[in-house]
Amino acid sequence: MSSSERIIRLIETVVSHQHTGVRFAEIVEETGIAKATVHRLLGELTGLGVLAFSPDSKRYRATLKLASLGAGVIANFNLRSHVHPQLIKLHQETKHTCNMGIKQGDVGIYTDKIESHDYGIKLFSEVGKTFPLYCTALGKVLLAYGPAAERKRVLALPMKPFTPKTVTDARRLVQQLAGVREQGYALDSEEITRGIICIAAPVFGPHEDIICAISITFPAYLAEERGLEADIEAIKRHAAAISGITAGAGQVNAT
Repeated sequence: MSSSERIIRLIETVVSHQHTGVRFAEIVEETGIAKATVHRLLGELTGLGVLAFSPDSKRYRATLKLASLGAGVIANFNLRSHVHPQLIKLHQETKHTCNMGIKQGDVGIYTDKIESHDYGIKLFSEVGKTFPLYCTALGKVLLAYGPAAERKRVLALPMKPFTPKTVTDARRLVQQLAGVREQGYALDSEEITRGIICIAAPVFGPHEDIICAISITFPAYLAEERGLEADIEAIKRHAAAISGITAGAGQVNAT
């Protein structure tokens, strides 16, 4: 692992615990970086004002300096502007509700949605709303393709059963996520909402790291009538098309 990779992984770990802060030992465990290196990097990042350390709680948090850097990136790169046109195409092809989601800490956030009004069923998703990672198709994709340390941490948290089909056993979920990586998509079959199926696929950035996931959502009876093959092919194809766009979007200033 290069020095730059260590720094990024360390910062990502601290940010993922922003709501509570994170102790030195936890950072070492989750990043897999040597203690001496973590100690040195934490000192440097704290000295630069990127991280802050509380002597009382012995915990690290990210500072507003890091937030301001992120705000500057967002101001010049709007992920939604790259994804939304393809979501429209996906919706036109499948007629299903289409979503985009990102991971933030231990949950996901819906960042875009094109809704189908044909089904008369109230869906869980709303732009800006959070969703659990372990029982949604979007969440499973974000976990499956994200860092192993984050995956391990999330699967160690309490998991609420939303329906009788919600999988809350960490060992089964580990197997599911391995399958997601192999097949290139995730399936939520009535795990968070009765009667609703969701299929999601990953969107990758310039460095082949996952930056978001997109999904299609529809009633379970449609799957019983016509199967899932066409919808799986569609979501994977459109996600790949978005990845092709975002991979070269580093030089694009979105409006």
